[in-house]
Parts: sequence; structure tokens; C-alpha cells
Amino acid sequence: MFKNTLTKVAGLALLLLTARPVLAQEVLDTDPNTLAPSKDPKRTANGLAQTPPMGWNSWNKFACNVNEQTIRATADAIASNGMKQAGYQYVVIDDCWHGPRDVNGFITEDKTRFPSGLKALGDYVHAKGLKFGIYSDAGTKTCGGRPGSQGHEYQDAVQYARWGVDYLKYDWCSTGVRNAEEAYALMSDALRASGRPILFSMCEWGNSKPWLWASKIGNMWRTTGDITDKWKGKYNYSWGVSSIVDMNEPLWPYAGPGHWNDPDMLEVGNGGLSDVEYRAHFSLWAMMASPLIAGNDVAAMSSATRDILLNRDVIAVDQDALGVQGHRVVRNGDLEVWAKPMADGGRAVLLWNRGEAPARIAADWAALSLPRKVRMQVRDLWAHKDLGRRAGSYEAEVAPHGVVMVRLTP
Repeated sequence: MFKNTLTKVAGLALLLLTARPVLAQEVLDTDPNTLAPSKDPKRTANGLAQTPPMGWNSWNKFACNVNEQTIRATADAIASNGMKQAGYQYVVIDDCWHGPRDVNGFITEDKTRFPSGLKALGDYVHAKGLKFGIYSDAGTKTCGGRPGSQGHEYQDAVQYARWGVDYLKYDWCSTGVRNAEEAYALMSDALRASGRPILFSMCEWGNSKPWLWASKIGNMWRTTGDITDKWKGKYNYSWGVSSIVDMNEPLWPYAGPGHWNDPDMLEVGNGGLSDVEYRAHFSLWAMMASPLIAGNDVAAMSSATRDILLNRDVIAVDQDALGVQGHRVVRNGDLEVWAKPMADGGRAVLLWNRGEAPARIAADWAALSLPRKVRMQVRDLWAHKDLGRRAGSYEAEVAPHGVVMVRLTP
């Protein structure tokens, strides 16, 4: 209290001595005890997620119908169907795994759904060469009505570390008037204090604009409400794929290694869209340097879904070490050109037809911030075909709701 008083007195003296008026907030900001967590000069990033995280989450397909058998089958599939080799690492149990808290306040698992326990399940996932993820909530209850972490942050972080957790998705239901920055910083600190490196996925739906303050608190933050397996529009608290894109795209300057904009998990393979639309969905997420978190039944997916999720040319765009989020550079009605700078000095380019009829779309080098005369090697990332060297522009016919995605290499 004495230190706080001295600091505020010094701030008042500053008000009297300076030539310009000093705002009251500036006085508060001279007091380290009033700093927002994101402004704490001692705070550093945790060093994880230098490229966008890749993995699988149970919610989009299974919602609350999740159990030990489903998670084990998913880990088996990812380890054997090429997903692990393509870069998918995290196997994440979303909501509804929770049992009650024990007499000491530690969270337990639902013994009916997870009879072997989450420690054994985490060990099983790790034995497959994969990483283990879990879900909780910053409120008193999760969105599925299970015990939340509010008031138990450090206890829960310790429990997760005991179970071998590598990834925490942290939701925002039942939070009342709680401040999001305070809540997420507290759990971030608890995870670090656990002694285990745990990737922190923030899921407060973009309400408090976490891209403005969370780069040293979380590794990824949701920018929108939940995704749904539809092409566009709003459905209660969920949004179609193209609508999510429009909300996430303008935030491109805030993404980078260790801190990513998250437009939610993938719906590829869940049956609500055509394969053309799913290819567009996957391509747009890669262009936006989004986390690639599959949300389908990977143990029973079609060959078409597998070909989309395992397209290594497209995955390489998402995982590019430069870590720049691509964005729209041309929009002409329903026809768009997107560009993403790459670490090799080239560009990933997306031609997107949002309309209902086939259309020809051209990407001019000037829109891609390239000299008009420079010749670039062009590779079609869905045809997996090199198209030779081009200068000045590239154009192609694009299907309705579809994309053509190419990589330009110097």
C-alpha cells in the first residue's frame, strides 16, 4: 500500500511539472501494480507453436459423445493413416470428459467414459508419437455443464501436467463479468508454473479482441464464434465457413510465430459441404496460417477427405516458417485473389470464386507485390503439377465456391 501511495504521489507531481496535461490513465500506468497482464514487461511468450498447431479435436464430430474408445481409435488412425507424417500432432479431448472434483479440489475424469483414467490415455497417445490435449473453461462451468477451472487454475494445471497434457483449449462459458485478459493470463501463468510445456489455445470467441493483447499469454486465440458445417451465414452462435473467413481475414497483421489467429477447427469430412467447398475451406485456413485442427471422424474418413487433409503442398503453405498470415489483395464482386508471402521469397496465391457460376480469375504480379517482369515458377497445389515459369500474372478457371491455389517460387 505504501509503495502504491508513493507511486501515485509521484504521478501527481508529474501532472504539475509537465507542460502538457497528463491523463489520469498515464498516472496509473506508472504503477506496476495497475498494469494489465499483457503489458507486464516481465512477461515472455512460452516459445511453443512457432508454426500453426496441427492436430485433431473431438468436438465438431462427437460433441459430448466422447469416450476413451473414441480417443484411442483416433490416435491409432492418425498414427497410421499418414496424418502424423503430414504434421498432425495433437489429439485433443474437448468438453465432457470431466468428473467431479475430489475432496481436495482436484479435477477428476468421468470414470464411466474414461475408465482407464486420463493419465493412461495420455500415455497411450504419447506411445503413438503424438501429443495429448484437453479442454477446460475460464468460468465456473464448461459449456457442457461440467466443472470449470475458475478458482482452481493452479490445481488444474498441476493435474494436467500429472496426466501428461501437452495442449489446453480454454473456453469462455459461465464467466459472468470476469475480465478475459485477467482470466487467460492467470491460466497461462498456472500452466507455466506446472513445469510442463503446454500449448495454450484461448477460446473466448474474439469478444475481447485478444489479438490486441494476448501474444505473450496464449499461442492461439479464437477470432469468431463457433464454426458450423455450412458454407455461409449465421446459425444461432455458429457461422458458416465463408462467413468465418470474412471475420478472420482482416486480423492478419496480428498473427505470427507463437501466436496465431484461430478461425476455429476444420469441418472437412463432416458431410455438410461438397468436396469442392472442403478444398476451399482447407486452402483458406492454410492461407490464413490458421491452426489445422481436424474435426471429423479420422478413423472412418473417405479417400476424398483424406486427400484434402493430407495435401502436403497446401500444408506446407500453412506451416511456412515466415509465419505471415495471408490475406485478400483483390476483390471484384464474388471473385477474389489472396496472397501469402513465403520464407523463400515467393508467394502462395489463392484464386477464390464465391459465386454460383464458373469464372476466370487473374492474379497480377503488382497485386502480389512482385515486380511485373520477374519470372516465377508456378505449382498448382491441388493438381500437384508444376506449370512452368510465368511473368506478369497468372490466371485460371475456378469452379463455383471453389479455389485454385498455386505457389510462386523465385
